[in-house]
Amino acid sequence: MPQPWSENGVNRLINNIESALHAVVSYKLRTIFCLFSVSLGIASITVIVASVEGAYKKAYDFVEKFGPETVLIFGGSEEQRASGEKMKALTLNDIKAIGDTFPTATMVVPITMKGSTGVSYKDVKHQTLVIGSTEDYSRSWAWPIEEGSDLSSEDTAFGRGVCLIGRQVAETLFKDTSPIGKTLLINMKIPCKVTGVLADRSASQAGIDLNNRIIMPIGVVMKKLLKDSKYIGAIKIKFQDGHNLKHWMAQLKLFLRDRHQLKEGQSDDFTIVSPEEIIKFLVALTGSLVVFLGISGVVSLVVSGFVLANLFLLSIKERTQEIGIRRAVGAKKRDIFNQFIMEASLITSAGGVLGFVIGYGSSKLLVLLAEFPMHFSWKAFAIGFTLSVLTGLIFGVQPARSAANLSPIEAIK
Repeated sequence: MPQPWSENGVNRLINNIESALHAVVSYKLRTIFCLFSVSLGIASITVIVASVEGAYKKAYDFVEKFGPETVLIFGGSEEQRASGEKMKALTLNDIKAIGDTFPTATMVVPITMKGSTGVSYKDVKHQTLVIGSTEDYSRSWAWPIEEGSDLSSEDTAFGRGVCLIGRQVAETLFKDTSPIGKTLLINMKIPCKVTGVLADRSASQAGIDLNNRIIMPIGVVMKKLLKDSKYIGAIKIKFQDGHNLKHWMAQLKLFLRDRHQLKEGQSDDFTIVSPEEIIKFLVALTGSLVVFLGISGVVSLVVSGFVLANLFLLSIKERTQEIGIRRAVGAKKRDIFNQFIMEASLITSAGGVLGFVIGYGSSKLLVLLAEFPMHFSWKAFAIGFTLSVLTGLIFGVQPARSAANLSPIEAIK
């Protein structure tokens, strides 16, 4: 039997909470329907927050490795690169000219590459990316040497058959043995002595494992793999005064247009990429998923709110006698109103916690299937939990008012 309601505010609050908990447990079917409808919406919201934070974290992590004071110049315009068209525009002479013209450029690193190249050691074969560069490659990418030593200026100058290898190449070709000093074959005919192993980089870029690469002196790659002694794929430039990066980018553009004899109105035959543009690009990758999940999450929360409101309105008809007895023993309108609001909030709060768990599991699946960047912090839980409580408060108001406005006499009848 319900206990008489005390005038003490604390006792009233305790009675409201006890009654709400009892109702949540007693009306199991209603609770389960509301719980799962809210949890689906919160799961979507949780994935959104985690994906946005993950995108920003990945972008800033990548920029930290890329170098906040560096730019990367590719051959070909943005339109040509987007269409997959290759254009030979950057040359080794550009490297020297940039170094002579820009005294604040502390590193001017040429880069050229050949993808899907066969490499072997004894009877073990592997496909990898071969990059031609200089002794500054690892330093320009803030990529430490985990084992052995870096390429030297003499290696680059004399075109020696030496190389750095990524962690995946080392594990595939050499298993548990040290690769330092051993000679592997590139394209079954080009010998390459391993001098060092690059540290592990767990991040992937466009689905490509960053650890699956070999770095060789640029002259060797150009002459023996690409059969091209003039053109290169990219130039990485590190400036001493990185805070003036936009100024140097503008100057580089004018300088290269002049060197390449491009007339006014002609498109650039190169593309300059800055850390700021990398951040925008990587964050934009999550845009479509955020929009999709955002719409579905909001719609799901609104639907779950209507489900909750209708189930509560239906349950009021079943509980008219209970409400009448409570009013008869001293409960006021606000007590009935508070009890129903608490019931709704308790259910949606539990749905918020369940939704966070579902969202966390879904995000792990996204990471496994699509290598989508995810990062969970207190924000994902706080936002999801707050929205779940608000759903209960907003959509629980109308049923709570209906219950509170029931006439005690009519309810008992």
